[in-house]
Amino acid sequence: MNMSRVVAISVATMLSQFTQAQEITGKLHGLIEATATKTSDDLAWLRQGWGVARFDADSDVFNVSRAALTGRMDFSSAWSAHAVAQYVPEPDHKLGFTEAYIHYQPLARGYQFSSKIGGFYPRMSLENPAFGWSSPYTFNYSGLNAWLGEEVRTFGAEFELKRAARRFRSKHDVSVIGALFKGNDPAGTLLAWRGFVPHDRQSVFNERIAFARVKSLYAPQLRFQGQYVDPFSEVDGRFGYYIGAHWSYLKRHNLRVYWYDNNGDPSAVNYNTKQYAWDTKFWSLAWRSKVSTQTQFITQAMYGNTAMGPRRGVDNDFYSWYVMLSHTFNDYRISGRVEQSKVMDKDIWAFDPNASFTQGITLNVRKTLSETWQVGAEFQFIDYEAESRPMAYLPLDLNEQVWRVSAQYQF
Repeated sequence: MNMSRVVAISVATMLSQFTQAQEITGKLHGLIEATATKTSDDLAWLRQGWGVARFDADSDVFNVSRAALTGRMDFSSAWSAHAVAQYVPEPDHKLGFTEAYIHYQPLARGYQFSSKIGGFYPRMSLENPAFGWSSPYTFNYSGLNAWLGEEVRTFGAEFELKRAARRFRSKHDVSVIGALFKGNDPAGTLLAWRGFVPHDRQSVFNERIAFARVKSLYAPQLRFQGQYVDPFSEVDGRFGYYIGAHWSYLKRHNLRVYWYDNNGDPSAVNYNTKQYAWDTKFWSLAWRSKVSTQTQFITQAMYGNTAMGPRRGVDNDFYSWYVMLSHTFNDYRISGRVEQSKVMDKDIWAFDPNASFTQGITLNVRKTLSETWQVGAEFQFIDYEAESRPMAYLPLDLNEQVWRVSAQYQF
C-alpha cells in the first residue's frame, strides 16, 4: 500500500478516537488564484515535453492556476489536526492533499516540546511561509523549493524541542528538530532526468509526475524505470530521517539548517510501479534578515547526492541556491530573485547523461487591494542546459521567458 495512503488512514483513525471524547473547534480558509500567462512554445515537462516552463501552448492562456483549502481542528489545548488540499489544472486537473497531519503541543513554561504525525513538508524553506506552503514574494518558487514541492514530503513523525526567547528573557529562539519517515524513496528522479526548474506547482499525495521521454531509459540497464516518478511511494522498506536546527534573533534574523537522508537502497526496485529507491541526501541552509521594517533579504542553498540502480549506475551530485530581496511600500511588494542550480553526473554510464545547469532571474510586483484580494505581475527568465537534450535531437541550451499576471482571492 502506498505510504501516503497508510498515513491518511492512520490520521483518520486517530481523529475518530479524538472526536468521541473532545469538543472540537475548527477553522477553514481558502485561496483561488487566476493567472494569465505567456505560454511557452515548447511542450512542458509535465506533458512529457522538453520545455521547462509550467505552462505551454496546450495550456489555456487564462486559467485557475491554483486553488487551495486549509483546515484546522482543535481537540484540546494540546491536540490539533491540519490539512491542505490543492487543485492544479495541468496536466489533468489534479485535486488532492499536499499536507495532512496531527499536531501535539502541550502547554509549557520552559522548554517547549511538540510533535506531528502524518504527511507534511520539512520546514527547510524560508521562501514559502504563506498560505498552503506558497510564497508571498514571487508566484514561481526558486528551483530549489520547486523541487522540494515536487519530490520531498515527510510521511512519518517529526519532533521538536524549542527554547523560546520570551520564556527565558532572551533575544534568541532556538529549536532542534528530528524526523523519521517512509514513502519518499524515489526522490531524486526528476533531478537526474530533468534537473531543477523554477515553478509553483506542488505535488499532491499519490500523484504520478511525468517527464520527457529520455532515450537512456530504453537501454537494458534502465528498462525497469518508468518515464515518470511516484515521488511519495515506498520501495525498500527502510526508514529515512532528517535533523534540523532553527535559530532566530529578535525575530529579525532567521537561520534554518537541515540534513536530509531518505536512506534509500539504490538496488531496490518495484517492478509493478517501475520505481527505484534512490539514495538521496543533502544539506539545506536558509537565511532571512529584515534589513529594515520594509525590506527583507532571503537566501537558501542546498548541496547533496542522489543515486539509483545496482552499483549506483546513476550517481549525481547536485547543488542549488538563490538570493532574493523583497521590499514593501504602501500596499505594494516588489521582489527580485537570482538563482543557479546544477546536477553533476558522476557515474560511468555514458549512454545516460544526467548533467544539467539552470540559471534564472525573477522579478515580481504585487498590490494588496483588500484583506481578501491581491493582484500582481511577474517576469521570469530561465536559462537551461541538459546533456540529455542532444540525444533527443534538441539544442543543448534552452531559454524561456515567462510573463505572468495573477489575481488571488482568499477567504
